[in-house]
Amino acid sequence: MKGLWWFAGGAVSAGAVALAGALTVIVTGAFDARASTQHGPVTAWATHTAMQNDMRRGAKAVQAPAAFTPAQTVHGLHLYMRDCVSCHGGPGVPRDAWVQGMTPTPPFLVDASRRWTRAQLFWVVKNGMKMTGMPAWGATESDADVWDVVAFLEAMPLMKPADFERLEKIRPAAAAQAAAQADAPNRQAR
Repeated sequence: MKGLWWFAGGAVSAGAVALAGALTVIVTGAFDARASTQHGPVTAWATHTAMQNDMRRGAKAVQAPAAFTPAQTVHGLHLYMRDCVSCHGGPGVPRDAWVQGMTPTPPFLVDASRRWTRAQLFWVVKNGMKMTGMPAWGATESDADVWDVVAFLEAMPLMKPADFERLEKIRPAAAAQAAAQADAPNRQAR
C-alpha cells in the first residue's frame, strides 16, 4: 500500500510540474504564435494527429451518399472555385501566393479523396479546423452544397488541367439549376 502512495504522489508531482511548465510557456509568450514560421516538429505532430483523430471520430456519425451526379460535381467545382481554390489550388491551378504566410500551410487537395473518405471530407468542409484558417463552411452553406464540394473533391484526382478549365466555364447558375433539378429527390432525402 505504501508503494501505491509513492506512485500516486509521483504522478501528481509530475503532473503539477508539467502543468507549471505549460503555463510558463503560455504566460511568458514563449510559444511561437507567429504565422510566419512553421510549427516545430512536436507541435506539428500533435496538431495534425489531433485533427486526424477528431475528423475520424466526427465522421463516424456522417452518412455519405452512395454516389454523386455530374451536376453535383460541376456545382461543387464552382463552390470550390469561389471558396477553396485560393488556399488549396486545383488541377493546373496553384494556390494564391499569400497562402505561403499561413501556418500550417493549407494542403493541396488534388488527391484528397484518396486520403480521406466521403464522410471525413464532408465533416472537415462542414466543421472546419481550428488553428488552420479552414472555416466551417456549414455555417454559411447547406449540407447539400457541402456534399457537392465533396463530389468535386472526389472527381478531382481524375481531372486534367484542361478538364478543370472546361468544367469551370460552365455557368455557375446553370450548373446550380441543373444540380437542383436533377438531384431534388436526393436532396430531400438527405
